[in-house]
Amino acid sequence: MSFKNIVRELRGRNKAIGRRGRSHIAPEGSTLSSPSMDDCLDQSIWVDLPPELLLDIIYRIESGQTSWPGRRDVVACASVCKAWREMTKEVVKVPEISGLLTFPVSLKQPGPRDDPIQCFIKRERATGIYRLYLGLSPALTGDKSKLLLSAKRVRRATGVEFIISFSGNDFSRSSSNYIGKLRSNFLGTKSTVYENQPHPVRSSNKKLSQTMRVSPWVTSSTHSYSMASILYELNVLRTRGPRRMQCIMNSIPVSSIQEGGQIHTPTELPNLGSKKERGMMGFFSGNLGGESSVKEPLVLKNKLPRWHEQLQCWCLNFKGRVTVASVKNFQLMAEAGKDMNIQEEEQERVILQFGKIGKDTFTMDYRYPISAFQAFAICLSSFDTKPCRLRMN
Repeated sequence: MSFKNIVRELRGRNKAIGRRGRSHIAPEGSTLSSPSMDDCLDQSIWVDLPPELLLDIIYRIESGQTSWPGRRDVVACASVCKAWREMTKEVVKVPEISGLLTFPVSLKQPGPRDDPIQCFIKRERATGIYRLYLGLSPALTGDKSKLLLSAKRVRRATGVEFIISFSGNDFSRSSSNYIGKLRSNFLGTKSTVYENQPHPVRSSNKKLSQTMRVSPWVTSSTHSYSMASILYELNVLRTRGPRRMQCIMNSIPVSSIQEGGQIHTPTELPNLGSKKERGMMGFFSGNLGGESSVKEPLVLKNKLPRWHEQLQCWCLNFKGRVTVASVKNFQLMAEAGKDMNIQEEEQERVILQFGKIGKDTFTMDYRYPISAFQAFAICLSSFDTKPCRLRMN
């Protein structure tokens, strides 16, 4: 049988599974919603394939589909059965190595170290919804753009909140699509990124740290923990010039960008008890032991633009990715202290850049050590425009 026929049959099987449940990789130790589905998979002709042949099939499918929508064939392979799932996890590399986004967990894994992952954000003013797509721009990818994350803006009495979801139209906090939120204060000078996580394993006498306490706007069953803080310089007098911002990544140690530094990369779903808790939200970017904050967190600062005499405006080199001047445009780099062993090249590397290319279209490029979820949340804070933090060009 040719590989095209194999992929076609896997797609059909994946659609059949999708009508009964989610088509992502099932968590370890979990049971599917329907017993008949297990029987169907166990009796599949693909279960008893020799491991060498199975590895070759998955490897050739994975290497041949490096972009969406063709990448869905890899997801179909992981949805066949446990043996295929385990083999697919061995073949598919994390974004830090491959530079590819395949499964939902990829959105919470650090980006590649070299070339950034290029995305764009589309804003819907009428509904207050922001959607993150994988691709260079809407003009180049069109309808084939892969939706990664969505956020809905909600006004509160004390600030603005962005509810972030895996789905394009499901923003319920009780849904398994709920991934986290961004909340800003009334002045718009501080925004906090909360990530939805299962309860950490801890003794009954041990109390949660200040940064891990549940948000007052979230019920105790939601388990949202602070993972990053975004600070904007207060500009009460509305003086002219570029605005300044700083991001404190509570879940990323500064050692991750030092020579030989590494960061924890989630690859498994935790073995949760209830069916409601078994879902994509088992993937989280904090430590599996439950610590969501580190002693020496990574601090990002915006790269200061230079004044262009001919254009009479502040400019940054976005390498063609930004075409419209806007106060929202920024580039973030690592802030290095005197005692930190960080190479000069790493200090000048742009970790996240965000800029405007149309009336309601923006580009977002990110790389190691932040994830797509973290980058998207930081960019959302730029949409929360307040007079006290605006600076005019």
